[in-house]
Amino acid sequence: MTAVNKKIDHGQKKCEIVVMARAIQKRTLETRARLVAAAEDIIGTSGFEALRVEEVVLRAGTAKGTFFAHFRDKDALMDLIIGSRIDEYLDDLEQLPPPKTVEDLIQSLMPLCEFMTCERYVFDLILRYSGAAGVEEIGPIAETFGRQVEILTAWLEQTGFRRDISAELQAEGVHAFMIQAMATKFCALHNSNSIADRLGPYLNAWLEPGS
Repeated sequence: MTAVNKKIDHGQKKCEIVVMARAIQKRTLETRARLVAAAEDIIGTSGFEALRVEEVVLRAGTAKGTFFAHFRDKDALMDLIIGSRIDEYLDDLEQLPPPKTVEDLIQSLMPLCEFMTCERYVFDLILRYSGAAGVEEIGPIAETFGRQVEILTAWLEQTGFRRDISAELQAEGVHAFMIQAMATKFCALHNSNSIADRLGPYLNAWLEPGS
């Protein structure tokens, strides 16, 4: 074989490898999408906690081993799905004008808070995957926590609340009080009050001290 023929043959093999790699990647993405879609369907019917890996693979038409090739476990799949849902709520928040009062701020945050506490399993997973529990990897849920603070900071930079601390520090405080107010929803001593009612005193004291 001449040097020219060797070069052509090498180029053809390289192209074949690239085509095969792309085909494998496409199949991988399609399989992952089927697993997520199957999980979304089950959640719509039965909720988050009731979802089982066996149901997902059955509905997606894949093997159980295929599921674990894409996701470490059910919670890793939920990290992706719940993180995506939170991002949708944050997309809506970004379209809102900066709230002018504490009451406006609370009402703006309520749809997100209600979703994050729609099930005890969902809230527990959010806390575990937020990064606060020392997870090794930053996943979708943890990324949404950073985005929540960014949105709150942008709002608070344009409001007439306190000026003795930065908007970012105010936002971090608001976010921390959100988590506290949501957590008490699952506490027998405090669950008779709504999240908004529990959040109000916190934010009034934090954003309008002395008023």
